[in-house]
Amino acid sequence: MRRWWWVAWTVACIGIGILVGTLRLANMPQGAEIGGIVLIAAVVLLAIGWWRDMRRARQRARATGRRLKIVAIGGGTGLSVVLRGLKEFQVDLTAVVTVADDGGSSGRLRSDFAMPPPGDIRNCLVALADTEPLLERLLQYRFESGEGLAGHSFGNLFLAAMTHIMGDFESAIRETSRVLAVRGRVLPAVKEDVRLQAVLSDGRVVEGESNIPLAGERIERVQLIPEQLTPLPEVLSAIAEADAVIVGPGSLFTSVLPNLLIPEIVDAIRKSSATAMYICNVMTQPGETDSLSASSHLETIYRHVGPGLFDYMLVNAAQFPEEALQKYQAQNAYPVQPDIEALHLLGVRVIARNFVHYATYARHDSRLIAEQIVSLLGYERTK
Repeated sequence: MRRWWWVAWTVACIGIGILVGTLRLANMPQGAEIGGIVLIAAVVLLAIGWWRDMRRARQRARATGRRLKIVAIGGGTGLSVVLRGLKEFQVDLTAVVTVADDGGSSGRLRSDFAMPPPGDIRNCLVALADTEPLLERLLQYRFESGEGLAGHSFGNLFLAAMTHIMGDFESAIRETSRVLAVRGRVLPAVKEDVRLQAVLSDGRVVEGESNIPLAGERIERVQLIPEQLTPLPEVLSAIAEADAVIVGPGSLFTSVLPNLLIPEIVDAIRKSSATAMYICNVMTQPGETDSLSASSHLETIYRHVGPGLFDYMLVNAAQFPEEALQKYQAQNAYPVQPDIEALHLLGVRVIARNFVHYATYARHDSRLIAEQIVSLLGYERTK
């Protein structure tokens, strides 16, 4: 018998003892009141114990019945952090990755070979791969010199070569996933060639994911060119069958919103019975989210796609060491303020706790994030 039941029965016996003693001593009013209160407390404890046991039973039944299906949507390094944590659980994972990147190695390959940018896809494949550390280092290796090679990632070049061998980008991702023994699926959000535009507060329109943070003005809104885009059928079916849809963390305007600007993806999230969660960034990003609080992040998303998209929002509430703050302040970045009351007014349930891992900089801790997601869904860790 669980501890809750022992405590409840002990309290119940105390209450009964008080009532019996009251009858014997003929001290009815005061003794009966105390005894009644103790018995009520016992009933409450019994109810809590029953609820906890039933919840555990449901968790075990669900965990053994089928695997949890999770769709994670985003881009950049933020999505790969979430995937690294979730792959340690017995879940079916699908990563939906933005294809609006036009900078660095990805931008050069996109321009030279007329292919989608491979960088964010590469990061997600590596995050989900069940490979030796040396192979992961190889895929993430970036050439520092060499005419035409400097700045390129080996993994990006690998995906470019696979695209030409297989004939299309989706097949290249699928075959690379097999080579790397990827735990889950990695899907580009759309097949089309996508460009990202930002409308700034001064009225200017800046095009290019890599150019937007450098514009020097507040971003009013972002939009995709072309506007009419068709997501992969596999993306829509994964969302429809999901137990949870996770959005973020990542650059708000250049990693998170590009996926949500595709109407069919947002409609699929709204129609799905999945629990929708948004993981807010830990720090503000210069040129994108300067001075934005957690509620401002959510308001920005809702301004683009309409309210009520998310059930939960995960925000970091831990204090930062002074050393970390100084490093970020030198880059004009500051902790995102977790204004919880404002978030409640936006109709989202807030989970505010320590989600941070400190190394050189403060980053989301993949383990803490994954454990929180799985816990909210009522599943127990099985690995």
